[in-house]
Amino acid sequence: MPIENVHFSELEYSRRIALVRAAMAQREIDILFITNPSNQFWLTGYDGWSFYTHQGVILPMEGAPYWWGRFMDANGARRTVWMEEENILHYNDAMVQSDIMHPMEDLASHLRIMGYGKARIGVEMETYFYTAKAHAVLYEGLPEATLLDASVLVNWQRLIKSDEELRFMRRAARISELVIERAMALAEPGLRKHDLVGELYRTAVQGEEDSWGDYPAIVPMLPSGPDASAPHLTWNGEALKAGEATFVEQSGCYRRYHAPLCRTVFLGKPPQHMIDASEALTEGLNAGIEVARAGNRACDIARALNVELAKVGIERPNRAGYAVGCSYPPDWGEHTVSIRDTDETILEPGMTFHFMPGLWMDHWGMETTETIVITEDGPAMPLCNVERKLFIKD
Repeated sequence: MPIENVHFSELEYSRRIALVRAAMAQREIDILFITNPSNQFWLTGYDGWSFYTHQGVILPMEGAPYWWGRFMDANGARRTVWMEEENILHYNDAMVQSDIMHPMEDLASHLRIMGYGKARIGVEMETYFYTAKAHAVLYEGLPEATLLDASVLVNWQRLIKSDEELRFMRRAARISELVIERAMALAEPGLRKHDLVGELYRTAVQGEEDSWGDYPAIVPMLPSGPDASAPHLTWNGEALKAGEATFVEQSGCYRRYHAPLCRTVFLGKPPQHMIDASEALTEGLNAGIEVARAGNRACDIARALNVELAKVGIERPNRAGYAVGCSYPPDWGEHTVSIRDTDETILEPGMTFHFMPGLWMDHWGMETTETIVITEDGPAMPLCNVERKLFIKD
């Protein structure tokens, strides 16, 4: 597919590949095999729901990368990647979920033919899409090669977003606003949760004008009352109830880029401890955003938040956010920087985070969050514009 038909410029893909190759050289890696779908997309543009089978991107130190995957998905590569036909490789469909052969046998063969049978090969060992069996078969097929763990090598190169990427994230942010605004408007006692989620999905996919909605990497989180003490419960067929708080965690998604946003609604009159917690949480978000400046550290954000929460007796043992950008299920985080009081990563302009200090107490919970971008000068800029508060519908 010609470069003009993909989502980013030739200069942008060249920038990304140069960053990765510099990191490879530093680790003395001759060739990289990438299975994380987000990293495949970031380097080549490949975009398809085929990550349940073995597939990946092969990146040598010179020339264009190769996409490698299932035979039937090669057409998807032809429709989405920027490379030419000769850089699209595929294996026989008989290898899919077979007990007698494995796709990694085919990959090993390609790497030997390319001259990498004795090379130092980087693989993403700590990713959802590279199995223990895959590693064992690849190791057996390349007995003279050295397989090196390069789990987040590409992820770290994605940390600073280009102007092209930030344009996509701003579109995603607008969709996030629409979703949360719709949720706060519709929430009322008696509304069944799955009906509400159906409306939120419709809003997220419909988007606005030319910012259509892609599928997000995480489904809507929508727990209520005591269930809101758990951060990762989804929805059920129960109705919303008076006297309970429900938080809505979702992200708009535009061309695989995310901008997560969470807000909490209480139906009825909330207890004072929840009002106090919400006000402290808002102050903590404001304080964290204020110190989220280029040259400061990720831990500075967490510490500023914790000071405000401590004023109402809340101590959070969890991290308060993470780097975010392009992603595929099951997670929209980038698996690099965490907003926690032990992470001393220096903040740089263009870094983007989901500042996510959810409160999950013994019998209740709430979430107020922002996706922020570190700017050249001054505090971080939130990408969304929804009031930071506990929404009350009495």
